[in-house]
Amino acid sequence: MAELKNDRFLRALMREPVDITPVWMMRQAGRYLPEYRETRAKAGSFLDLCKNPELACEVTLQPLERFPLDAAILFSDILTIPDAMGLGLYFGEGEGPKFERPVRDKGAIHALGVPDPEDDLGYVMDAVRTIRRALNGRVPLIGFSGSPWTLATYMVEGGSTKNFALSKGMMFDRPDLMHTLLDKLADAVTRYLNAQIAAGAQAVMIFDTWGGTLTPRDYKEFSLAYMQRIVAGLTRESEGRKVPSILFTKGGGQWLEAMAETGADALGLDWTTDIGEARARVGDKVALQGNLDPCTLYASPESIRRAVGDILESYGKGSGHVFNLGHGIHPEIPPEHAAAMVEAVHELSGPYHE
Repeated sequence: MAELKNDRFLRALMREPVDITPVWMMRQAGRYLPEYRETRAKAGSFLDLCKNPELACEVTLQPLERFPLDAAILFSDILTIPDAMGLGLYFGEGEGPKFERPVRDKGAIHALGVPDPEDDLGYVMDAVRTIRRALNGRVPLIGFSGSPWTLATYMVEGGSTKNFALSKGMMFDRPDLMHTLLDKLADAVTRYLNAQIAAGAQAVMIFDTWGGTLTPRDYKEFSLAYMQRIVAGLTRESEGRKVPSILFTKGGGQWLEAMAETGADALGLDWTTDIGEARARVGDKVALQGNLDPCTLYASPESIRRAVGDILESYGKGSGHVFNLGHGIHPEIPPEHAAAMVEAVHELSGPYHE
């Protein structure tokens, strides 16, 4: 593999010194870019785009051609694992993800197998290898997965949900069944992320999109415990350097201390938590990633620059900060506003690293 020319993202995750604060964006390869929309149209559908390693590579690299980002993230979807378990993933027009065969009873859950990453999810590993070759050491590549709890909600509900009636209903009524499902998913995610690392991912992130909908007690039992197990099972070193892991629970700001005890190297923050206060709470245990409100990017470049400056100032001096949005970039954001954010991070962060 080519030598890494820009490793400040990996160094910041390990809280090692950097020259400026590294920056990337969740969902940086996405609909806000006209070139992404063109490639997606060429692919035929979102799922076809995910399953075509050459086109997945193309869209992964598109934001790097536009902005001097410090990391690339594999273009894929969090629902690849349930799809490989045979649930029949499809995307209704304007409706988001759906499953033909949701799992709602003991028989369905016990029948689930743990997918073989190179066999059942080979297209993802092919995409990782293709992207690494194309990056040629330009910036690190991030691999990722959904968290067991987040995947379980989609699998039980059969798609997106506002009130989690079926998944929380199972959790309260049949915690044994929910634990059986989460157990299989934790094994699947660990194998999946380790296969991504073997294929060339240089850092991995777990997206716990729906952990923040749980009570503190349920979060620890049904979400955090399984993420901790995954972190413990991850490959820690590859190609002669550490492979950092990032945990991100949207709406999880109240549980940072518990998350910092998992062994993960970094925690993602949404925009509802002050990053300076978060740093004071977790100390030197973990790096922090975040956490500009994505809606800031609707505002003028001057306002964006001011908001970036506020977050950098709140975090303060020293390494351990990866600048990011507090969630994915919205499809209607003008690309030049994303450019203003990236530019502001690089221009304003130097003095914090002297």
